[in-house]
Amino acid sequence: MARSEVCELCGSAEGVELIELPVSDGSEEQSIYVCSTCKSQIESGELDETHFNCLNDSMWSETPAVKVMSYILLNKLGRQDMVDMMYLEEDELKLAEQAINAEANKLVYKDCNGVELHAGDSIVIMKDLEVKGAGFTAKRGTTVTRISLAPNDPTHIEGRVNGTKIFLKTEFIKKA
Repeated sequence: MARSEVCELCGSAEGVELIELPVSDGSEEQSIYVCSTCKSQIESGELDETHFNCLNDSMWSETPAVKVMSYILLNKLGRQDMVDMMYLEEDELKLAEQAINAEANKLVYKDCNGVELHAGDSIVIMKDLEVKGAGFTAKRGTTVTRISLAPNDPTHIEGRVNGTKIFLKTEFIKKA
């Protein structure tokens, strides 16, 4: 059975694209067609509950990937009442739970302005910082290029200042 190119969540035909589930093997069976509105909200994580009232219908889809995505979105929206009504096969439930757990364990690094940081970004130091053990002060306005993210700690990044690799608190830096 071929799937049509309308959003499998809300039924819209505007800007429909095929996207993969958050944890996917890359196959079409683990992908769904979504409109530009659904896609932007899924990617940003800022879900409009009114728009996603469409999940009342899509949660009953016969397409496993659509049911899994509906389960994930209903969980994010805090709609436990609807999650409790859903029936997912064991493998579908396992995939949905993996996606929810992966999202919960994802570390997000943000600068002092709340802008998300990624490895390789450049940042600017916002305050003179005394570097313990190195005998110098990292001056305000210094640009640090090609930063690394501290493992398991979203409040710190690593970078080279005056040729020395140091940890910097994200509250004292902004993305360049």
